[in-house]
Amino acid sequence: MMNRSRFHGEIYGVGTTSGVRIVVGHWTRSPLGEFTDVMVQFAGGRRLLLAPNEDVREFVTATYTFDSTEIVPVTFAAEPGECRSVRAGDLTVRIRVAGPTVLGRALSLVPDAVSTAPWFCAISDPIARVILRGVRTRGSAGGGRREYYGARGQHRVTDVSASWRGEDLGSLTPVTPPVTFGFGSTPAAPSVTSITTTIDS
Repeated sequence: MMNRSRFHGEIYGVGTTSGVRIVVGHWTRSPLGEFTDVMVQFAGGRRLLLAPNEDVREFVTATYTFDSTEIVPVTFAAEPGECRSVRAGDLTVRIRVAGPTVLGRALSLVPDAVSTAPWFCAISDPIARVILRGVRTRGSAGGGRREYYGARGQHRVTDVSASWRGEDLGSLTPVTPPVTFGFGSTPAAPSVTSITTTIDS
């Protein structure tokens, strides 16, 4: 019998001039409660998961691939001026969010019940592959799972300040090359996507 899990929240994807690419998942509703996890891919390709607890690490590593994982305190805060701050162990990130993207404006015209439905994600996947390099809206995850990304909105990211173990990671760049945690990447243009992720196992 199929087991379906749904995660509602936001995914932030940014690149830095150091070559480090960062993906922050801030989940407000999920089977694991509210939490934030961070996926980091370093310039050399190493993939690291920073998870707030063992339950999150177990679930995420069953779906995505990492070279190493760490359980660390992870905090997420909205700040004045449309900024978001994230601290996860040795990583600190401050992201500035701006207005909606062209895609975000288009998504606002689609009812959430449609845009987040797995059948709609299946239909939109071939389109996403063409217009957003590296992006997929459905695919095969680990352990025989099927995953669907239903975007509800998208905003631009205009600035990032990040450090790893006290070392500045540089200024904002596109997320290139695409991250390789799973079957798809975040968009190359730095952005925050409001999303419902459906996982069937």
